[in-house]
Amino acid sequence: MIPYLDLKAQYRGIKDEIDAAVLRVLDSTQFILGEEVAAFEREFATYCQASESVGVNSGTSALHLALLAAGIGPGDEVITTPFTFVATVAAIRYAGATPVFVDIEPDFFTIDPSKIESAITGRTRAIIPVHLYGHPADMPQIMMLAEKHQLHVIEDAAEAHGAAIAGRRAGSLGHCGVFSFYGNKIITSGEGGMITTDNPDIYARARFLRDHAMSKDVRYWHTEVGYNYRMTNIQAALGLAQLEQIDDFIRARAELLSAYRARLEPAGVICNPRIGSTEPVNWITCALIEGLGRTARDQMSVRLRERGVDTRPFFFPMSNFPMYAAMGGRNPVSASLSEDGFNLPTFVDMTEDTVAQVCDAFLQCRPGYDEMKKARKA
Repeated sequence: MIPYLDLKAQYRGIKDEIDAAVLRVLDSTQFILGEEVAAFEREFATYCQASESVGVNSGTSALHLALLAAGIGPGDEVITTPFTFVATVAAIRYAGATPVFVDIEPDFFTIDPSKIESAITGRTRAIIPVHLYGHPADMPQIMMLAEKHQLHVIEDAAEAHGAAIAGRRAGSLGHCGVFSFYGNKIITSGEGGMITTDNPDIYARARFLRDHAMSKDVRYWHTEVGYNYRMTNIQAALGLAQLEQIDDFIRARAELLSAYRARLEPAGVICNPRIGSTEPVNWITCALIEGLGRTARDQMSVRLRERGVDTRPFFFPMSNFPMYAAMGGRNPVSASLSEDGFNLPTFVDMTEDTVAQVCDAFLQCRPGYDEMKKARKA
């Protein structure tokens, strides 16, 4: 079986650094919000070209905390894309706000800026663009709209460590950025998250709320409800060790994408998109067969697994879910892409031979392959 994700090689490649980092934390017996967290925050902010960052226990917590730090709460509306992982929208609801869905651009998988303005109301307070599958949203257009309407912009960069637009990295393109270090991310600590920002008020507010909103001057004194969103030092140590290698990880994934494109695109399969001056990262290799449909896609996934290739489907549109259906309206581009797309195995030690095996199986499992093969023989 060629797995969808295999972290063993990534670990083996930096095993000495990872093991030393974890042992350093164990020896210190300082497990929560210690020197490792502070160092990871500094280094990650620098990498993202942001002034500050706040480490937390998950990407979902980072999203929630970023919204709270921006002052988003009950009665507010937050514009976002329906084509994302469920945590984006769940965090909006955690804050007590209402998600408003704006469909995606058909060629880029990210929120369509041309449709945002018509969704803005007197209650709109923020926009959360999602850098889906490692591709940055059209941040210059989004930031112009935000400035015009005085809205906060929180980048959901959970899948986009190292992505950039015109040399400026994700996490520094909006008023703040949010990252995940979940087990399948480019940098992973199993769980963990980070908020990056140049805004000192957002930074201070997020740091205050992540540790039960406890006074920094008087221990056990709390003036409001806070959250247990603290990052552990082991999470931070794992992140720091990988941050030193992130350019190598990104380069390896770019080479994988090139190998996939060389085999799939001549056969009419659409792989990861790219807008103009964007510099996406190949968090996951996408393969889109236009017009395939959910039933045929799911059947094809079963056949691929029978041939030893593990895949994942694209996300469901959030407006398909019963708890968000009343908020969503129609999102035809998201709905269509959701039914036609696959995420293919993507991990740093995949060889070109392994990519070739995946691509051969993919094309052979594609509907119509047997008929095409017979026609060629005839």
